[in-house]
Amino acid sequence: MLQPFVHYGIHFLAPLLIALIFFKNDWIKAFLIMIATMLIDLDHLLASPIFDANRCSINFHPLHSYYAIGLYIVLPFIKKTRLLGIGLCIHIIADWCDCLFM
Repeated sequence: MLQPFVHYGIHFLAPLLIALIFFKNDWIKAFLIMIATMLIDLDHLLASPIFDANRCSINFHPLHSYYAIGLYIVLPFIKKTRLLGIGLCIHIIADWCDCLFM
């Protein structure tokens, strides 16, 4: 019961707080860019079954692989990709928390 609150809390509240605290002048744009990074979940469509409550996404789906996560960790350090990188890292943290609940 706690798992969905933690997962979606991280997915939505963390980007909102980061946008409000660090991107005050343009927080809506920052928030929307970070939320848009949830599109990496499209790689779940490649799995069979598409959704499995007992499957950890980390290193199972291509965009959740350790190689991709390595790239996501670098992106916040580049000014032009900062928001994407932060959003992707938040997404991976949310999915990692799901794995911890298993």
